[in-house]
Amino acid sequence: MATNELSDLSNEQAHALEYLQSGENIFLTGGAGSGKSYVIRDFLGTLNSEYFPVLASTGAVAVLVGGRTFHSFFGLGIMEGGPEATLDRALRDSRLLKRLRLVEGIIIDEVSMIPGAALTVAETLTQKARGSRLPWGGLRIIAVGDFLQLPPVTRTGERDWCFLQPVWEQTGFQNCVLTQNQRVNDSCFIEILNKIRVGEISEPVQEFLNAHLEDHDQTASGTRLYPRRDQSELFNLKKLDEINQPPIELEAIYFGESKYVEILKKTSPAASRLVLKAGCEVLFVQNDPQKRWVNGTRGYVTEIEGEKVKVHKEKGRTVTVERSLFVYQDADGQVLASVLQFPLVLAYATTIHKSQGATLDEIWCDLGALWEPGHAYVALSRLRSSRGLHLLRWNSRSIRLDPAVLKFYQELPST
Repeated sequence: MATNELSDLSNEQAHALEYLQSGENIFLTGGAGSGKSYVIRDFLGTLNSEYFPVLASTGAVAVLVGGRTFHSFFGLGIMEGGPEATLDRALRDSRLLKRLRLVEGIIIDEVSMIPGAALTVAETLTQKARGSRLPWGGLRIIAVGDFLQLPPVTRTGERDWCFLQPVWEQTGFQNCVLTQNQRVNDSCFIEILNKIRVGEISEPVQEFLNAHLEDHDQTASGTRLYPRRDQSELFNLKKLDEINQPPIELEAIYFGESKYVEILKKTSPAASRLVLKAGCEVLFVQNDPQKRWVNGTRGYVTEIEGEKVKVHKEKGRTVTVERSLFVYQDADGQVLASVLQFPLVLAYATTIHKSQGATLDEIWCDLGALWEPGHAYVALSRLRSSRGLHLLRWNSRSIRLDPAVLKFYQELPST
């Protein structure tokens, strides 16, 4: 991979960083593994987060990236009563209006999961708060994400893609598309992933998927990706019970008011009660600031002693893991609750949703009955290589694509 002299970014990523530093409104997009988060990481190093916060689409993502949610920052709540009622409530919040006048810009992470109605209300609110008819009242917007992955969650069942709303065009985004997969080196696998990303089930795709079908070997290594949480939890407990070692319970340590602690329990990747055994397989659920592991690094526990867990990384060395701090922030960036817990979960199984953002070497995956566009692509694109793919089953109906999204990307002008 070609890199520039100043960082570990590829030439394409370095080009994207230059656009982020241009002062324009930017839509940074690209497939899984294209390095969007790495570009944003470098860009964030030049910013004051107080005046340029990161806003996440969900509470889980917010805790993971150390940011705030889009809905809380703009005072949207669950948009009870619809867009007009939401806007009226927000305009009566003096702290919210002051916050919108003080910031210089925002980064919207995983923008594909932000409903169009929410984006529209936020833009109107910002104009009114800043007393300006400019898009977003002159606030700078950087949107990051891939609409060909997970969609917005809506109560009606209809997908309210934010790019379909007038606010998207009015924002005047400069589009920056990352095309090079930094995760996968296998060109044939990349080609298959690109076809699945756009919902193409051609003969080569079918042959590829059929070639990776296997009966489930429950003793084999690799992370199981299931569409539903109960499936993954059941398999994890089953595998842990098979290890003839005493279980060690590691309770999370919470700080803050009980109502905020409850929110953190639902959104944090850290387990409230982590049960491990010597020899059990684990996944890291956090990018280590010291770069000893990344989200999705796999290993097995070699020793548990007091407040330290030793993990031998797959294809790596043994590291000593201590508790990490995960926080839940309010709209102003103040910490409302925090938790100290080891950044580990059992590695035998997880859900496709929770795997988003992780890089895995081997998976056993059930693509038999998926219901969301991008679901299958998110699962398969976790892999570094097709050699690590074991398919339990697949169905052409599971490889879904919203035609509106395909049209959006086909017509997307890019830098």
